[in-house]
Amino acid sequence: MSDPPTNLRSIRADQVFEITWPGDKIYEIPFRYLRARCPCAACVNEVTNERMVDVIDIPLAISLESAQFSGNYALKIKWNDQHDTGLYTWEHLRELCDAREWEG
Repeated sequence: MSDPPTNLRSIRADQVFEITWPGDKIYEIPFRYLRARCPCAACVNEVTNERMVDVIDIPLAISLESAQFSGNYALKIKWNDQHDTGLYTWEHLRELCDAREWEG
């Protein structure tokens, strides 16, 4: 299990979600990428683990409307496309940050 982030913030002007991890490692994940990596059953096939939604499927104007803690292990994010079923665990967010796929 990953340690929780030390700071989280939505920077709407830049369309990024900033995550600070212990040790002050800061990552800015683009909203569009983060929405495309939603781990819910509507976005990832539960049987095959195939991703059903990808970045190209996400509108350029996607925005994070709200983020709420779900216990001490995840965030529940509501997007302006009304999608709100994904729980972004600390482990999932850490994997996204470490992979930095949005940069390449």
